[in-house]
Amino acid sequence: MTDENIFFREAAMLICSSLNVDAALKKLMHYLKNHMPVNELSIGVYDPEMNVSRILAWVGSRPFKLDTDSVPYSKEGGSLARKKWVKDAPQIQIINDIFEEDEDFQEVMLSVFAPDSSIISMGLELESKRLGAFLICTKGKHQYTDAHAHLISLLHDPLAIATSNILQYNVITRLRDLVADENRYLKKELKNKSRGKIIGAEFGLKNTMRMVNQVSPLNSPVLLIGETGVGKELVANAIHEGSSRKDQPFIKVNCGAIPEGLIDSELFGHEKGAFTGAVSQRRGKFEKAHHGTLFLDEIGELSLNAQVKLLRVLQQQEIERVGGNGPIRIDVRIISATHRNLEEMVTAGKFREDLWFRLNVFPILIPPLHQHPEDIPALVSHYIDKKSMEMNIGRLPKLTPGSMERLQAYRWPGNVRELENLVERELIQSRVSGDNQLLEFRNLSAVTLSSANERPAFQSQEVTSLDNVIREYIGYVLMRTQGKVEGPEGAAELLKVHPSTLRGKMRKLGVAYGKQQASRA
Repeated sequence: MTDENIFFREAAMLICSSLNVDAALKKLMHYLKNHMPVNELSIGVYDPEMNVSRILAWVGSRPFKLDTDSVPYSKEGGSLARKKWVKDAPQIQIINDIFEEDEDFQEVMLSVFAPDSSIISMGLELESKRLGAFLICTKGKHQYTDAHAHLISLLHDPLAIATSNILQYNVITRLRDLVADENRYLKKELKNKSRGKIIGAEFGLKNTMRMVNQVSPLNSPVLLIGETGVGKELVANAIHEGSSRKDQPFIKVNCGAIPEGLIDSELFGHEKGAFTGAVSQRRGKFEKAHHGTLFLDEIGELSLNAQVKLLRVLQQQEIERVGGNGPIRIDVRIISATHRNLEEMVTAGKFREDLWFRLNVFPILIPPLHQHPEDIPALVSHYIDKKSMEMNIGRLPKLTPGSMERLQAYRWPGNVRELENLVERELIQSRVSGDNQLLEFRNLSAVTLSSANERPAFQSQEVTSLDNVIREYIGYVLMRTQGKVEGPEGAAELLKVHPSTLRGKMRKLGVAYGKQQASRA
C-alpha cells in the first residue's frame, strides 16, 4: 500500500526540481509509473480569447500529434466541451473510455489522445481561480481506478502553483518581447532624428522654413507637397521639434508600403486572436503616436477604402483595434506628405474630397533642388562630411575646379536624395582609383541640362529685339558659371566662342563682367 505522505513529498519535490517544466514533468512521469500505468502527462489551460485549450507542457511516449500547441473547439459543440472540462468539471475525473463521453467532448479528447486511451483529468485551481487541467494518460481502456485518482488529487496544490508560474512566466516573456520591440523601434527613430539637419534653411528654403516656424507651435494638420527626394520627412520632423509635442513620439508611416490587407492592423492595431497570426495584442501607429505626431508619408497611395477609415479617425479622434470591443481615444497631430497632385486625384475620383479638406489645412510646398541651386555647396559639404565618416575616410576630399559649377547646373530629377547618392558614389570611385583627395563629378555636364521639358533660360513673354535676347542669355550663362568668362567650364567654353569675341559682344551689349561687374555690385 502506498504511503500518501511519502508519495506527496517525493512527487512534489520532482515537480519543483527544475525551472524547465518539461524536465520536471518527465521526472514526475517516471515516478508515477511506480504507482500507476502512465504513458503521457500534460498541463493545459483554456484561452477564451482564442477559443482553444493551449498545451503548456507535454511529455510522453509520443510527440503531441497536432502541429500547434493548441486544441481548437468547434463553434457548434465546443461550448459544452469547454464547460465540462474548464468550468463545471469536477475536481478530478476518470475517463476510461472516451466513447462513453458526450460527442463534443469526444471530439476534443480524440484530437489529443488515442481512441483506446484511459485518462485521469484533474482541474487546477489557485485562489479560487480555475487555471486549467492536469492530465495523465495510458494505453488501453479501463486502466484507472479511484485509488489512482486519489493519489493524483494529492498533487493538486504543487501542480496548480507550477501552472500559475508557467502562465506568469509566459506573460512576462511576451511583455519583455514587446518592450524589446518598442525599444528597437524607438532607437531606430531616434537615430533617424539625430540625422535630421535641414541645409538651406537660411537661403533657398528660407520661405519654406518660415512657414514651418509659423505652423509648428500649433496643432493644425500640415500637408507637405514636393517631389520625391526633397526631404519631406526632415521638414515634418522640424515641425514636430518646433511644437509642444517634441518630447512625445514622432511616428512615421509610409502609406505606399503597407499591403491593403494589413492597413487596419498597422494603423489601428489588433487584439490577440483577431485573425490568423495575431498571437498577441499589438498597438497600431496611431496609439504609438498618442500625444505626439503621426507622419503619413505618401498619403496619395492609400486606397479609397483606407481613406474612409482614416477620415473617420480624424473626425472622431478615436480608433478601434481589429477585433477590439470598443473605441480608444487618441490625441495625435497629423502631418501628411505626397509627391502627387491630390487636387487632380480628387477630380479623378481617386482621392476623397472630404479627406483632402481635412489634410490640406496648411499646405507647405517644398521646392525641388534645381530651384535653389545656391544650397548645393552646403549640401555637398554636408554629405562629404557624413559619407566620409561612414566610410572611415580620415582626410576629407576636395572638389576639382569647375565641379561645383557642374553640380549647380544639373537638373537633379532625384533632388537631394540623388545628390547624396552621387556624393557617395564619387567617394567610392575616388578611393578605387587610388586618389581620395579630389572629387571631379565628371559624369555631370551643364550641356545635359537643356532638356526639352526644362523652362527656358529667360522668362520674358514679350517679343523683343535680338540684342535683348542675346544680352539676357549671356547673363543667364554667366550666372551659371558664377561670372567666369574664360577657362574650363567658363561662359566662353559653354557658348563655344573665343573669350575675346565674347567680351567684345558683352561690351557692345552692356553686359558687365570682371571689375565692371564688381563695381556695379
